[in-house]
Amino acid sequence: MIHAFIPTEPVTASNPENPVNPGTHLDPGWMKGAPVPDEILDDRLQDIWTTFPSKMDEVKATKALRSMDLTSLSSDDTPEVVRRLCRQGRDPLGFNKRGGPMEASRREDGRAPSQDPEGVIRVAAVCVHFPFIPVALDVLEGSGVPVATVGGAFPHGLTPLPARLLEIRSAVEAGAREVDVVIRRDLALTERWEELYQELSRFREAVGRATLKVILATGELGDRGRVALAARIALMAGADFLKTSTGKERVNATFPEGLVMLNEIQEYRRRTGIQVGFKAAGGIRTQTAANRWIHLAASEMGDDYICPKTFRIGASSLLNDLLEHWPGVPE
Repeated sequence: MIHAFIPTEPVTASNPENPVNPGTHLDPGWMKGAPVPDEILDDRLQDIWTTFPSKMDEVKATKALRSMDLTSLSSDDTPEVVRRLCRQGRDPLGFNKRGGPMEASRREDGRAPSQDPEGVIRVAAVCVHFPFIPVALDVLEGSGVPVATVGGAFPHGLTPLPARLLEIRSAVEAGAREVDVVIRRDLALTERWEELYQELSRFREAVGRATLKVILATGELGDRGRVALAARIALMAGADFLKTSTGKERVNATFPEGLVMLNEIQEYRRRTGIQVGFKAAGGIRTQTAANRWIHLAASEMGDDYICPKTFRIGASSLLNDLLEHWPGVPE
């Protein structure tokens, strides 16, 4: 694990038992601290990949499913598309890639593949555009799978702040329990950190007790140092998750930037005692890619971190690849 040396006193959270990150004051000392140098990050990544198991076993495949934000954010989505997505989210292993029951329905121990000691394997959340929140709520009722949506003028973040706040509040009022918001990249690119902090603090206030995931759009921030500073701002402003990308950028989730974000999450926990989650999103389409993200996060944060409370993979087509290559189920 990598730890940056930042000579400031830890900030104590007002309520460490609160499952929502309440945020902290804007700490100039932390913002002045040097991010981890690129060469150290590169060396750490090289060490991580030397222990990477190329084959995904059933334990990791199950973790991948349970950590998935099953997503459809297309302009041509329809209620039926969302219904099908939610049915898959309720019991992913009960459906093949065409949306029908899997033919290979038993494992060697005689249990249905959709069952484990805790019951049906479900995704962490289903993420849809605002108009489809009621449809998703209807299909997911009683499943324990929360409805997520995007807010803050996704994917660009460039509408007036009052409009973005109204969008976030409306999503929560409609029943979304998780909101993925995007930062204004220009605020980070021009180092207007206080303004970015104020905007994200308003997002935290607007989302209330719902889960706030802050998308940094790392592929558009230019360098790892800026990614680190944007992560610090989002954490101090109250992000419950840091998310890599919208999936709409030219460059989406990459491992070096992911490692930077995980390092900042570690530092925030050291300072506050608050554990914030991490979400990889954008271009994660294969079992191998999901396996790599799980290995990266587990290497830095520990195996216990790989659970829906703290680790997510934002994906749509990934589900089909996972089901097609599910360990122990013949194709």
